[in-house]
Amino acid sequence: MRWPWQRIPDVAAPRDLISVSDPALVEWFGGGATYAGVSVGETSALGIPALYRAVALIAGTIAALPLKTYRDTGDGERQQMTSFLDDPGGPLGPTPFEWKETVLMHLVLHSDAFLAHVVNQGGGLANLIPVHPGGVHVDPPTREFPFPRYKARLADGNLRTFTPATMTHIVGPSPNGSRGLSLIEVARQSLATTIAGDRAAAKMYGTGFMVGGLVTPRDDDIEEGDGETIRKNLHERAGGWEHAGELAFINRKLQLDKWKMTAEEAQFLQSRQYQIEEVARWTGVPPHLLMQTEKQTSWGTGVAEQNRGLGRFTLLPWTRRIEERLSRLLAKPRFVEFEFAGLERPTPEQEIRLLIEQVEHGLLTVDEARKIRNLPPLERAPGDVVPDDVDADRVEATR
Repeated sequence: MRWPWQRIPDVAAPRDLISVSDPALVEWFGGGATYAGVSVGETSALGIPALYRAVALIAGTIAALPLKTYRDTGDGERQQMTSFLDDPGGPLGPTPFEWKETVLMHLVLHSDAFLAHVVNQGGGLANLIPVHPGGVHVDPPTREFPFPRYKARLADGNLRTFTPATMTHIVGPSPNGSRGLSLIEVARQSLATTIAGDRAAAKMYGTGFMVGGLVTPRDDDIEEGDGETIRKNLHERAGGWEHAGELAFINRKLQLDKWKMTAEEAQFLQSRQYQIEEVARWTGVPPHLLMQTEKQTSWGTGVAEQNRGLGRFTLLPWTRRIEERLSRLLAKPRFVEFEFAGLERPTPEQEIRLLIEQVEHGLLTVDEARKIRNLPPLERAPGDVVPDDVDADRVEATR
């Protein structure tokens, strides 16, 4: 998309990108075969409910965190400022939440996020456009070109080349720093097994035996026409809710055997539970957040600790990568940082108790504590003693 007041250097919207390395294109031609005999791409991988939930949870949770720009004042303090990263998609592009969510989806699934630079008429950086990792090829630095180059074939058929000056590359876990280890590629065999199991279950329900029972004659064989008549008589006299509790009389010597094959005996239920555990291992999302609570408690401090662990061990590495890379786009001493306070905020009862203790020990003033609770400052009459004043001895006692 081109804005009349902006200049876009060698960039097009992500939907215009197509590349031979695009996972959707590989999946379309049946590439990427696995031991399970199925191909795994972005679409098929996200068709696994547990993986979709895990990726959406990581991306959505981080996208909901405010991304704030600060300035280091040099005396140990920081000052919040405004920057183009407050709305990196621009007024005509995605919202800040959508932009962050897209970047995180790229990072979690492909371990790469590519952001094409959009500059204004003055040459300053105005916006960042996420480019699908499947449409970008990275050439590592060489003696001739001592910096990486990013090549993407766009909708117009031209191969566009970007440099670190025109594209920001956020790298996930990587053995070489050039490209990240794609989750879809690394977990290909595991995901293929899950997809194959789902297909087998679907085929069984579509073409397998799903009858309620088998009726066989006790004496001699019967003609095919008589068998159809018996089946209709059984269904009319014993089938349906309206015949519940009634006695059915059939003038034949028949034996009814109940069909015993169940989903549990076919191990479909166990395989689905195992899928959730596998996805939890690959993504770092606790199983209870993927709706599996059979093997653990769903209440108390155990789950609360796991939720805190999610932010510390799973979300923080992703946010730190984004913070450090985007901070390089700002003039020093400015930097960006995700605000985790809302995610780590305790319950109202715990927060009030902590605020009272901090006020009593001189770590916060009354008005500062009220501000945290979204309350206005205390109203004071002229001449009243300000309760926020704390003597030095009291402060020293808290050190």
